[in-house]
Amino acid sequence: MYPHANPANRSAAMSSALRPEKQTVKIGFNPLTDCATVVMASVLGMDEKYGIKIVLRKEASWAGVRDKLVSGELDAAHLLYGMVYGAQLGVGWQQKDMAILMNLNRNGQAITLSRRLAEQGAVDGPSLAALMQGAPRTYTFAQTFPTGTHAMWLYYWLAANGVDPIRDARVITVPPTQMVANLSAGHMDGFCAGEPWGHRAVADGVGVTAATSQQIWPDHPEKVLSTTAAFVKHHPNTCRALVAAVLDAGKWIEASPANKLAALEILAGHSYVNTSRDVIAPRALGHYENGLGKNWQDPYCLQFHANGAANFPYLSDGMWFMTQLRRWGLITRDPEYLTVASHVHQIGLYRQAAEMSGTPVPDSMLRSSKLMDGIVWDGRDPRAYAAAFPIRHRAQAPAETATF
Repeated sequence: MYPHANPANRSAAMSSALRPEKQTVKIGFNPLTDCATVVMASVLGMDEKYGIKIVLRKEASWAGVRDKLVSGELDAAHLLYGMVYGAQLGVGWQQKDMAILMNLNRNGQAITLSRRLAEQGAVDGPSLAALMQGAPRTYTFAQTFPTGTHAMWLYYWLAANGVDPIRDARVITVPPTQMVANLSAGHMDGFCAGEPWGHRAVADGVGVTAATSQQIWPDHPEKVLSTTAAFVKHHPNTCRALVAAVLDAGKWIEASPANKLAALEILAGHSYVNTSRDVIAPRALGHYENGLGKNWQDPYCLQFHANGAANFPYLSDGMWFMTQLRRWGLITRDPEYLTVASHVHQIGLYRQAAEMSGTPVPDSMLRSSKLMDGIVWDGRDPRAYAAAFPIRHRAQAPAETATF
């Protein structure tokens, strides 16, 4: 069903770049829909075209992925964007020089509230804020890692609706695969995680979708293909080949609805996300329902390639996550935003890989976006941006890890 790389193509690709220093590449991933391009690059044999073989390692938590990546047990990983910067800046853990090779996807996460809250009238940001003010108690929300994207989406969304996520709520860390069970058991009031777990909560009747991450930031960056700076230094050709293969996989997935459905069928299997295609497919195809009777086709749904627009590692995207780490007191002073991002993002290597795979690249390394509160982020003055939010905090401890 899936043709493997043509030897002639492999030869042509190898003639345009040096032989990879390491041919077998161990890549860690968490079971989420947005690991699709890493999985399909291996399943379809696109890695072989560039002289490497991807060996996939399914992990149970983001902390586990980070630890194995930093120790060298993994060569690269499907990783939370902000988590890379947490490691780079030494937030809550030892400092490690990191590298972002490419973006793996954009959009496609969700904030889910419990059915119990919905029955009390909390179905979106304003109604949740009203309930928390009118019926005060300890409200508990979960994200997947303290410096990760889901923590930042949750914090930003709550704050934009007037809820201080540090003072007004308890925020805990829960692995994505455990979110729905803990929501159902009443251990928390809501969570932010990647798909298919938001849709799983709706399908199981235990949660409602209060917001999608693309409503917070249309076409936001999400997961990245990351490694350590040391791995890039010693294996630049391997990294270049890896990026080219994953770009090809994203292009293949989005070439037709049939390809995307075929990829989702594989992704739903036990070795990957381990769910049914009925749970994983709708939101990957942009079909949303919120659990309260509202259905829509989302124009900013999960994208893996978008002619390369979903994959370019913009410096401004990395800088944004640093502004949020600063905003929430996870770092105590402003870093040299542009300098740090320029070291972490392997843009020169990405451009070379994009040329190998025939992927367009933008002219600028910065981009402009308007988030849900109307504030524009363009990367030009990160210090002022981080300091301008009315709800922000000084240094704090990372969110606790839940033990249920």
